[in-house]
Amino acid sequence: MQKKVTSEILQQLRSAMRDPKLVVNPLNALIVSTWDAHQSEYVAPCDCRRAFVSGFDGSAGSAVITEQHAALWTDGRYFLQAAEQMDENWTLMKSGLKDTLSVEDWLVKVLPANSRIGADPFLSPADSWKMLSKALATSGHSLVATKGNLVDTVWPDRPPRPCKPLLTLGLEFSGQSWEDKVRHIRSKMEQRQTLWLVITNLDEVAWLYNLRGNDVKYNPVFFAYTIIGMKSLKLFIDAKRVTEESVHTHLSLDNPSDESLRIEVLPYDSVLDTLHECCNQLGEGQKVWISERSSHVLNSAVPKMHRLQIPVTPICMAKALKNPTEREGMRRAHIKDAVALSEYFCWLEKEILKGGVTEMRAADKSQEFRSQQKNYVDLSFDTISSSGPHGAVIHYKPTPQSDRPLSTTEIYLCDSGAQYKDGTTDVTRTMHFGTPTDYEKECFTMVLKGYMAIQTAVFPNGTKGHLLDTLARMHLWTVGLDYMHGTGHGVGAFLCVHEGPCGISYKSFADEPLEEGMIITDEPGYYEDGHFGIRIENALLVVPTTTKYDAQKKGFLTFEPLTLVPIQTKMIKKDLLTPTELQCLNAYHKKCWTVVGEELEKQGRLEAREWLLRQTQPF
Repeated sequence: MQKKVTSEILQQLRSAMRDPKLVVNPLNALIVSTWDAHQSEYVAPCDCRRAFVSGFDGSAGSAVITEQHAALWTDGRYFLQAAEQMDENWTLMKSGLKDTLSVEDWLVKVLPANSRIGADPFLSPADSWKMLSKALATSGHSLVATKGNLVDTVWPDRPPRPCKPLLTLGLEFSGQSWEDKVRHIRSKMEQRQTLWLVITNLDEVAWLYNLRGNDVKYNPVFFAYTIIGMKSLKLFIDAKRVTEESVHTHLSLDNPSDESLRIEVLPYDSVLDTLHECCNQLGEGQKVWISERSSHVLNSAVPKMHRLQIPVTPICMAKALKNPTEREGMRRAHIKDAVALSEYFCWLEKEILKGGVTEMRAADKSQEFRSQQKNYVDLSFDTISSSGPHGAVIHYKPTPQSDRPLSTTEIYLCDSGAQYKDGTTDVTRTMHFGTPTDYEKECFTMVLKGYMAIQTAVFPNGTKGHLLDTLARMHLWTVGLDYMHGTGHGVGAFLCVHEGPCGISYKSFADEPLEEGMIITDEPGYYEDGHFGIRIENALLVVPTTTKYDAQKKGFLTFEPLTLVPIQTKMIKKDLLTPTELQCLNAYHKKCWTVVGEELEKQGRLEAREWLLRQTQPF
């Protein structure tokens, strides 16, 4: 990966931190965070400020610049990537390791007394701002909201904000009209006795109005805010985007069925002023519901006495609980994905023997096969096509500089997914096209046992995902292995491949309990720096199950695998599997063959069907 020379950018930023035209008083430090105004994992090119100043373009991380230092914090998924992408001007701070200081502790250590630390209040979540501000204040420092973004002042060729056409989503994909969704959300607002609900997350706006966009790479979302009132709707968006006839009609802008469903279209940048106006009209006891994870500046616009500050909005919860149409759509999407990947791995097996298959060529080929499926829209993230040591770079993306050939002597890890109008997919398979070593097979088998422990778990209603995380690690732990990322994340229905509020991670105790209809990934792994990476990932649907007893009348849940791509049995040490695990694997492969084999035959992809038959033989 090409390192970016950042010395000139840092020099310009440090000058901006002292410039009286830009700041009221000089800043001793500036925080450039991952977050954008809408908390999307991927950000539009115009919002990639941290990547611009540091060179590191991973999805998680915060950069801090002082007069003498430049440091970047990221988690275990990105240690190797950040080290490769950043130059000598930067210090990598490895979050989660015992000896790594937090951002606030580091600032207290390196800054003089009574320092001022600047941050863009539009790009900082309110809860994070509050915690950081308190931590700094105990040492006499102050967190300061900048007017505008200082990075933008030193970024001469910053790309414009995207404004691409919108796509309307019919009931055959959404399962519920946007009008019914608004009525449902208003019923939740009424229960909380709130007059207004402020929505800033892009996927929540897209889900509510049954619209999709293309403003953020791989995420079918668009730049907008919405404020929902009990009798009015305000949509903050570039007006050009809703004048197109299909969108105009879809939103009933001229002739709503109910006046309370008439949408007032307002300029995107007017959300703060409009929120102030809404708050000025509030009476005693009236509330505005706003997530504490939305931006600090919008939260601050709502007087504390009128603020209902809850992390999860009612749209976030409704979106996570897939309706029957969305569930069936996700099943269809994963069948199509399995067809494409069967063709892909069949192709790889043949072509690797000929030579000339590189990581980039392989990634392009996987996208080609997916694009042949009905209702394909795009990938759902950059394909992680990694051979040998690159597999240990957890979020590796091949580039012309890093591209290397696939071979029969190294492990190949492929983490990929797609956006179909039916749904969103995310699947990882780790394969060997030669003969794996006993050690590689042992590591793989321990990961597989962890995967199956999650997939077959039975747990009571009300269980939070983080409580399941240990199940995925316990077999790895018995042999002294582990991995430095969460075990699973929520998945949207033709929306963001990473969505809240559920997950399986030891890092997050704020996740919402798992409920029927949620879709979550199960992806344990093991990574050996400089040698290989192993990960097995399926998407799972939370479904009810029947237990022998239900003493507390809670009801119990389990998982239905949506991903139907076989797991390579040559990587497994059979004697490490229990009879129950062996039965689970064979049952899974039987389902892969029955469902995907039929679809391959229907589509006339007979060579891939033969490959699938070989891969799903009872083990």
